[in-house]
Amino acid sequence: MMRLVQRNGWVAGLLVLLIILLIATKIIQPDFGASGVESLGRASVPFAFATAAMAIVVIAGGIDLSIAAMMAVCSVTAARLMVGAGDGETVLIVILVLALGALMGAINGAMVVLTRVPDIVVTLAMLFVWEGTALLILNTPSGAATQWLRDLILGSLSIPGLPERATFIPKSLVFVVICLIPFWFIMHRTKLGLSIYAVGGDPVAAFRSGVPIGRTRIIAYSLAGVLAGLGGLSLTMSTGIGEPIPGPYLLASVSAVVLGGVALSGGKGGIIGPIVAVFILRLVRMDLTLMSVDPNVTTIVEGTIMVVVVMLGGMLAMKGRRP
Repeated sequence: MMRLVQRNGWVAGLLVLLIILLIATKIIQPDFGASGVESLGRASVPFAFATAAMAIVVIAGGIDLSIAAMMAVCSVTAARLMVGAGDGETVLIVILVLALGALMGAINGAMVVLTRVPDIVVTLAMLFVWEGTALLILNTPSGAATQWLRDLILGSLSIPGLPERATFIPKSLVFVVICLIPFWFIMHRTKLGLSIYAVGGDPVAAFRSGVPIGRTRIIAYSLAGVLAGLGGLSLTMSTGIGEPIPGPYLLASVSAVVLGGVALSGGKGGIIGPIVAVFILRLVRMDLTLMSVDPNVTTIVEGTIMVVVVMLGGMLAMKGRRP
């Protein structure tokens, strides 16, 4: 147990911070309970998927500025196709949307690998491409989401033998955990995951060890695209419509990745830490709202936290690259 704690000390620290913030939230708002936790979980779902996507790309030694735009494409695609769709058709639509996300991610990765242009430049350009694509599919928020799909993230789980007010486990949290388990397994228990870490940590050493650098990077971007697809689906599931304008997920995902212990230089970190960081950042915003802080001031505080975290991460990355 001690070895496990030492190996995951940063994540353990984040969990302690999250618990402290939850206690502070309860003090600020004594009525904070199951409904509050459910609202926090539902609001955090798209941020969680965007952050997991960014984490994989950063671990591989890159960055993807188009993740929010890819989420928008997947969201509007799902919302438009689900209008009048039955249960069986919805399953096919979900598969199609995830495949679309994988394709967009693979295109991003292929352009980075084949052109050898810095990924920050390529993905910034693709951000506008995917934004335009989303607006072509739906130029205004509209569409629909199948009810059984929405029920997967709305509400809390019912635990047999406990009163209804004690059922505080949000479905949204369970949905995120189940969806992220395969990606955690890929990153930590497969040869592909080891290759992604190797490419992000030291591409030259990885190449000399026989790791296919280009293919591994493309796969990493493709995995991020699948997660962006899940993020877009979660947006449609939560709101019941498709939103063609990308939400505030780009800087939020980068800051959560850095706060979660992933090195911007690549090759270090995991998925769990950034996901915990997502809930910390969302809880900070919720606490500011509960304290009746002006929404404009809340936005300034939230943005300042994100910028400071990203700047510190960038400074540590530059320091780590010095000989």
